[in-house]
Amino acid sequence: MSIEPHILVVDDDGEIRQLIGRFLRENGFRVTGARDAVQMRETLANAEVDLVVLDVMLPGTSGLDLCREIRARSMMPIIMLTARRDETDRIVGLEVGADDYLPKPFNPRELLARIRAVMRRVAHAGDPTTAHRQRYITFAGWSLDTHRHELANPEGVVIDLSGGEYDLLLAFVEHPNRVLRREQLLELARHRLTEGFDRSIDVQISRLRKKLEMDGSASPLIKTIRGAGYMFVPAVTRQ
Repeated sequence: MSIEPHILVVDDDGEIRQLIGRFLRENGFRVTGARDAVQMRETLANAEVDLVVLDVMLPGTSGLDLCREIRARSMMPIIMLTARRDETDRIVGLEVGADDYLPKPFNPRELLARIRAVMRRVAHAGDPTTAHRQRYITFAGWSLDTHRHELANPEGVVIDLSGGEYDLLLAFVEHPNRVLRREQLLELARHRLTEGFDRSIDVQISRLRKKLEMDGSASPLIKTIRGAGYMFVPAVTRQ
C-alpha cells in the first residue's frame, strides 16, 4: 500500500486539475483527478482517499451538493475552491461541512500549506497516546469523544460536527472559563480557519451554538464577551 497521502481533485477545468496534480505529486502526494460528480463517486467507491479538493462550480451536481453528500457519510477532509468572490459562497461552504475554502486564482503553495495543515490535524487526532489521554471530555451533560470525533448530547444522541466545528469546540473545552480572542481561536484551531477569513470564526461559532442549544437549554455554553472574544462557560471534566 502506498504511503503517499491520496488527494482527489474534483474540478471540471482540466488545466487546473493538471496544475494541482503536478504540483502535489512533486511534493509527495498521490493525486487522482475527477471532472464531475460521476468520476468523483467512482474514485471514492474504488480507492482510499485522504482528502478532497472540491470545486464549487461543477457541471451537473454542484460542489456544495457534493460536499453535503460526502459529509453525510464521512468526516473526510474537504477543501473547496471557487472562482467567485462572493463571501456568501464561502459561508455556505463552511455550513455544509467544508474544512477550508480557497478562492481562485490561488498560489499552489497556499493550497499545499492548507492540505498539510489539515493532514496534520487528522494525524494528531489519530495519535493513540493523545486519544487515550483525553478521549472523553464532558461538560453540562454533553460528552465529546476525541478519538472518534463524536459529540453526544445529554440524551446520548450523537450530534454531527464539521471538521471546523470540532476543532473550535476542542479549543473551547481545553480552555474553559477563559476569554479567547479570534486570533487565539485561529491558533488553537490549528489554522484550519485561515487568517484573512476570520469572519468564519463567527460563522462556525454560530453553528456550534445552535447545535449545543438543540436541547432547549436556556443558558448559552459559549458566551460572547463584547469587544474581547468568546468564553466557554460550563465546567469541563476529562475521563
